[in-house]
Amino acid sequence: MACQSFNITNDKQYVAARIKRLRSLFKKFSITGYLIPRADAFGNEYVGEKDERLKYISGFSGSWGLACVYKTGADIFIDGRYELQIKAETDLSVFTPVPIAETRITDRFTKIFTAKSVIGYDPTLFTAREIKVYREATEKTGAKLVAIEENLIDVIRESAGETVAVTENPVIGHPETLAGRSSKDKIKEIAGVLKEKKADAAVITLPECVCWLLNIRGSDIPHTPFVNAYGILHADKSFNLFIREERLSADLQASLNKAGVHFNAPEIFPVALRNLSGKKVMCDPNGVPDFIYTALQKAKTEIIEATDPHLLPKAIKNDAEIAAAKECHKLDGVALVRFIAWLKANAAGGKLTEIACVKKLESFRKETGKLKDVSFDSIAGAGENGAIVHYRVTEATNRALKDGDLFLLDSGGQYPEGTTDVTRVFAIGTPTEEMKTRYTQVLKAHIAFATARFPTGKVTGAAIDAITRAPLWQAGIDFNHGTGHGVGAYLSVHEGPQNISARSTVKLQPGMFITNEPGYYKADAFGIRIENIMLVTPGRKTEKEEIETSGFEALTLCPYEKTLIQQALLTAAEIAYVNAYHRHVAESLAPLLGKFPSVEKFLQEACAAL
Repeated sequence: MACQSFNITNDKQYVAARIKRLRSLFKKFSITGYLIPRADAFGNEYVGEKDERLKYISGFSGSWGLACVYKTGADIFIDGRYELQIKAETDLSVFTPVPIAETRITDRFTKIFTAKSVIGYDPTLFTAREIKVYREATEKTGAKLVAIEENLIDVIRESAGETVAVTENPVIGHPETLAGRSSKDKIKEIAGVLKEKKADAAVITLPECVCWLLNIRGSDIPHTPFVNAYGILHADKSFNLFIREERLSADLQASLNKAGVHFNAPEIFPVALRNLSGKKVMCDPNGVPDFIYTALQKAKTEIIEATDPHLLPKAIKNDAEIAAAKECHKLDGVALVRFIAWLKANAAGGKLTEIACVKKLESFRKETGKLKDVSFDSIAGAGENGAIVHYRVTEATNRALKDGDLFLLDSGGQYPEGTTDVTRVFAIGTPTEEMKTRYTQVLKAHIAFATARFPTGKVTGAAIDAITRAPLWQAGIDFNHGTGHGVGAYLSVHEGPQNISARSTVKLQPGMFITNEPGYYKADAFGIRIENIMLVTPGRKTEKEEIETSGFEALTLCPYEKTLIQQALLTAAEIAYVNAYHRHVAESLAPLLGKFPSVEKFLQEACAAL
């Protein structure tokens, strides 16, 4: 079983030398600059070691970023999650951090590029939409954006003897009892969408969509059960999967064959694109790599630009997926409560470290007998480390939990029944009044989200984002990250198209999973985030109501930190919500704690009414 590693090398000291080697290639490829995203050819958020090119060239290990290296300078674009982390991980004498909240990437390009600029990029690592936007920006200055088939980071790695091998792991079937639908049924539905759009075929490049459609799972990237493979779905309900057949058992191959799936070697994918010549082909420019879009244009296909037709059906979970997720969260909840009881019994006096806590929680999850992997590298920040939104503990940064600290722990698991993601904050010793006030303010925001009601199917996450932030704005504070993200059904812990943010444009539908995670971060002091996965509930309307409304049901089962709650700051309705949630947690988990009587006793105390 894959697990977390804490022996993470920081490449900061190598940045200047690697940038010099990269620039030495500019003349050979006739360029004056080069773009390096944190991306792979499948649009995955988490990528394998070979695809960690941004980290290799910059030292920065965040899950999103973009570097642009010029002849005499280098920018690295980051979002609000990483404004503290970037300062610690890269060589600031080489790279200039550019927060995208302050400066748009395209605005920076128009400022930096000139008519003599020729900027290279790997067309497998950028979507067609990204390149279109970047090209329009560069052409305003007379600059050129050119695709280079060889990845220049791979070139300098190879020249230094640092080539990373890629392994192809077995593909497994995801049982229909958990998926709720057969792959044949799903193919029929999406093929019907193609007919409606008058498309002959659709190119599918996102692994989450391929895995959902075919009811398969894998381990091609860390912490996410994806199979990295492209596919072409045809309106006649046949599907071409580009993968090595030996990765699938004979039984799985036979099952997929019955669903209309044909297997093809990955090497013939370019040929398959050319064979679509003259046909109407649907593809999503927001997800399809630039090289595929270009190949379709060269093949003279009629491209129908449309949102990937799998995204919304995948996001709206069926009854089987919802039932499985609820069972999964019970398993995870047992592990979480066992961990909290252990933490409370052992944290005093600086006995524990961040890494010790991560390992202990992972061990409790493994003891469920169902854990396949963690769903992401745990964020375990004590004291000032908790203020780094996406802090990742390593052997070099590992810190003891000290009396007076707040300890933020954001973690999750991958189980066949579902994917979990939960954040809790714990008081180590006696918290300050400031800590309690800020925690309670974040809790009020969390409750505002959890208790919101809205017109069914008519409201985007932007409205919920404002509702959630309102209690914090009222107190004159805010947080610099999204309020929530979609979650898959034993797929990605970060799943679109739904999210909770000011930029959200997708309407929330019953059956969607979405996180509720407001926060507060005081630099060099502490961080607070409270996160549950929520289910969007079916619409309802009473006799006295005029519209049908939906709300949220918490799937996560884990007590809040009552020692940090200032009850005087909560309304009667907010106290009632906390008590009802805690009652639900206790009733759900207590029957599963028979082997752990001391943990059950702790649970009852942790969930006692305010």
